[in-house]
Amino acid sequence: MKKHFIIIPILLLTTLVNAQVKKSSELYKTIKEKDSLLFNIGFNNCDIKQFKKLVCYNFEFYHDQGGITTSKSEFIQSIENGLCKLDYKPKRVLDVKSLEIFPLKKNGVLYGAIETGIHSFYAIEKNKEEYLTSIAKFTYLWILEKGNWKLSKGLSYDHKDVDRPIDSKLLFRDQEETERWLKQKSVSAVGIGYIEEGTIKQISVFGELEKGKKAPKNTIWNVASLTKPITALIALKLINSGHLSLDEPVYKYYIDQDIINDPNTMKLTTRIILSHGTGFINNRDSYENGILKFEFEPGTQYQYSGEGYDYLRKVIEHKFETTIEELADSLIFKPLKMKDTKFYWNNNTDELRFAKWHTEKGETYQDKKHTTASGADDLLTTIEDYSKFMVYILSGADLSKELQREMLKNQSRINKNQYFGLGWYIDENINANNDFAIIHGGDDIGVHTIAFIIPKTKQGLLIFTNSDNGTNAFQEILLNYLGENGQGILEVEMKLR
Repeated sequence: MKKHFIIIPILLLTTLVNAQVKKSSELYKTIKEKDSLLFNIGFNNCDIKQFKKLVCYNFEFYHDQGGITTSKSEFIQSIENGLCKLDYKPKRVLDVKSLEIFPLKKNGVLYGAIETGIHSFYAIEKNKEEYLTSIAKFTYLWILEKGNWKLSKGLSYDHKDVDRPIDSKLLFRDQEETERWLKQKSVSAVGIGYIEEGTIKQISVFGELEKGKKAPKNTIWNVASLTKPITALIALKLINSGHLSLDEPVYKYYIDQDIINDPNTMKLTTRIILSHGTGFINNRDSYENGILKFEFEPGTQYQYSGEGYDYLRKVIEHKFETTIEELADSLIFKPLKMKDTKFYWNNNTDELRFAKWHTEKGETYQDKKHTTASGADDLLTTIEDYSKFMVYILSGADLSKELQREMLKNQSRINKNQYFGLGWYIDENINANNDFAIIHGGDDIGVHTIAFIIPKTKQGLLIFTNSDNGTNAFQEILLNYLGENGQGILEVEMKLR
């Protein structure tokens, strides 16, 4: 409270003095000159002599973030030990248009002046352009001492901090610059995989697994629904080899007991499941008592369903009397050398490399270490491993031409420029040539991931994050790597096309 009672009388001076002087007056010019000496010479160049010359012995300074300074010696010492020892050069710039000068008189005789205005502060780093750090208002009390103007009291308040602009040339390549950008986005870590001409060109991880623990290049991420394209390819591989049919009813191999008496059960096929036409909602836990049921006749409309993909896992496991993990190992993971990819936690999972999930405020969620496989969710992988998988998809995944076409064919229309194929979203008309992009994302508590593939340009982009704020990072990464195609994808995703 003491701080407020000291400052208020000083602020009240602005209401007790005469009207502000004209900019053409001698007083205005004089105070403006003293301000320039104090800051342009003193502050901006750490010239202690100017401070000693212009500041009163009993100087007081009030800063809304830095506290109170109660003497000239204390003020000079704070400059020498603070301002003059920064690892960058500070610069104060006066907003001349905001500058106002008010005379202080007693019995008609001038004894002082009040200066008010707005000033900005910049930082100048070696070999870098200066950048704005904060903007604030100020009020200064100048007193005439034996014919010399001295700064008696100062207020600097209403500070608004400004983040240094990110150097776009360094972003997503330079560790320090990218991690500073992540802090601005409130994202703990991001992994980026970039594919060009069908080849992996960049594998990068920035940020932290958790506070104080740097995320390594081989960070293990939970990628949520990016599990589904893996499950889809397993099914397509089995179809390609003749061991499974795309349109054969799957009730022959597995029926969930909740829907055993529903005739819709007989209509489920691998095609319908992979294209999200099952009639199930996303998660059976959202049903009353967790009892699975159909919302509509299978194959008649689109409705995204993780429950459908996990249903397909059970179908495949029952038909082939093995686990989805074993099939994935033999058909995808081992051939592609995806050595860090698993459907669930086991004794070989390196927990020390796991990207912990974070809330919007940067707090960590408790890990959920799933020990059973899901066909829809919770795949554990690395940026490098999943980038290999994307390259494989881009090359056709050793599927027949017919199955490649089926994978990218319009199986379930979502809107004007987007449909679902087999395992992937397809965004149409992303550029003037009406090219398309293959897309899938993954979203969960503390997890946001997404993969983009553009067959025409043989490009791919993979983004993993471990934060509820993760989607805040997507747009800039997408535009940085995919340019106009990235903009086209954004417009399709935002339903602007």
